[in-house]
Amino acid sequence: MTSSQANVPDLESTTIPYFPMPRASGCPLDPAPELTELQEQAPLVRVRLWDGSTPWLVTRHAEQCALLSDRRVSADWMQPGYPFHNQFLRDHHGEGQFLTAMEGPEHLRLRRMIARPFTPRMVEKLRPAIQQIVDDRVDALLAGPKPTDFVSEFALPIPSRVICHVLGVPYQHHDFFHHAIRAVTESDVPADVASKSERELYHYLAKLIGHKLSHPDDGLLSQLATERLDTGQLNRHELVMLVLFLLISGHETTASMIALGTLALLLHPDQIAVLRDADEAGVAGAVDELLRYLTTVQPGRRRVAVEDIEIAGELIRAGEGLILPEEIGNRDESVFPGAGALDLRRDAGRHLAFGFGVHKCTGQPLARLELQIVFTALLRRIPTLALAVDPADLPFMDDGLGYGLKGMPVTW
Repeated sequence: MTSSQANVPDLESTTIPYFPMPRASGCPLDPAPELTELQEQAPLVRVRLWDGSTPWLVTRHAEQCALLSDRRVSADWMQPGYPFHNQFLRDHHGEGQFLTAMEGPEHLRLRRMIARPFTPRMVEKLRPAIQQIVDDRVDALLAGPKPTDFVSEFALPIPSRVICHVLGVPYQHHDFFHHAIRAVTESDVPADVASKSERELYHYLAKLIGHKLSHPDDGLLSQLATERLDTGQLNRHELVMLVLFLLISGHETTASMIALGTLALLLHPDQIAVLRDADEAGVAGAVDELLRYLTTVQPGRRRVAVEDIEIAGELIRAGEGLILPEEIGNRDESVFPGAGALDLRRDAGRHLAFGFGVHKCTGQPLARLELQIVFTALLRRIPTLALAVDPADLPFMDDGLGYGLKGMPVTW
């Protein structure tokens, strides 16, 4: 037995079945101090989860990249030993899998179906539409009362409008999407409420697919329905799960990143000047640094070994779970010197915000473009944007699958 196996830190309790531990009290944008301490100790350590299981926590950038690209590591939550985030997911995982939980030919088949609309070239064609969406929200912000809630009035509407535009989903139903998605992803929602919300989302999308088949348009949902469903390349259930995955991933994480990124800039005014003076390439680099510095995914990427793996002096047995939290992978000093500081001039291209390997986020070009347009527009059009409350009083969303702000009063 190795030393890391002999003393298993209890990082998840039965009352809060999520990872990681609470963020640093002095700066809630930083990882939990316990995670940083474990990273300093070893590249792999054992941790105890809510169900008593003891998967490996992978603490460093090199080992995270190696394991995320290793064919002996699986994201398939049907595999024995998969380290589930909570009891709800463990009990309901057989009802349908998202793209992120698939492997092999099936994963590649579905990923290829949505790859083309999210290539950098195709996403660039969306720039005028995204710019208009952002400008409209800035106009609304400036015309509204002061102070106002930045999250509900700006950070949430923009990615909601964008992903609805891309998919061809009616934006007037965004309140339904928002509340249903929150019910599915937040930990304090009762299991019966989460299940009901998941069913409602599923049935709404199934009905919408039927509508698109008889009333096709230019949206991705319509294209998938007419080109893939009608030809038998997809069945109705696969299409619903695929669109549900895109709707959730294109909504919550980008909204959280807009809010957290804006907060990080307001707390680092010297970096605002760097971004404001940057050219297009500089803005893209600044967004990468914000993606490295911040984390919107709460419990770390989850995997399970399907074969024995020797790495960093440890033996991971087949059937043992893995947790790879990017918030400490992105703060690895050996890759990003001075990693605890926000430096928008840094080359942060190796960050893990979008994952690594075959499961690297398909929609990352869209998220990057949204963030580049958002931060550029904010700094150009509202140069006096400021917090309207003490940073210590900001309410954080830290008890679910995502990490972000529940609200952020701002003024100008």
